[in-house]
Order: sequence, then C-alpha cells, then structure tokens
Amino acid sequence: MTKMTGWDKFILALIIIGALNWGLIGFFQFDLVAAIFGGQLTAVSRIIYAIVGLSGIWALTLLFRRRRHVEEA
Repeated sequence: MTKMTGWDKFILALIIIGALNWGLIGFFQFDLVAAIFGGQLTAVSRIIYAIVGLSGIWALTLLFRRRRHVEEA
C-alpha cells in the first residue's frame, strides 16, 4: 500500500481547514478566513483560498495513485 508523504499530510490538513471554513459559511454564514485576514477580497485571503483550492486538486492524485502490494513476512 502506498504511504502518505509529509506533503500529502500537509495537503490533507489544508483541505480539512477549507472544509471547516465552508462548514462555518454554510451553517453560520461566517467566513473565518475573511474574518482573520480582513475580508474575502484581500490579497492574503485570496492566496489562502487559492492554496486550499490547489490542495483539492492535489488530493485528486491520492485517488488515482497506484497501490503497491506489500508482502508480509
């Protein structure tokens, strides 16, 4: 089985952060990223949204990675 790299775990953490932010938006109409960084249209917020979006694209590769069968001794 293919192990997750440190990079994969970092990407997964970003995706979880994005999902939690979307949950806050959906349930409470509160955008945590915008609240922390001064609004949805600030440069920092847009960069964070873009990085989380790219993380989602990277996560697609996790679905299609070849799994190696590990023989147990």
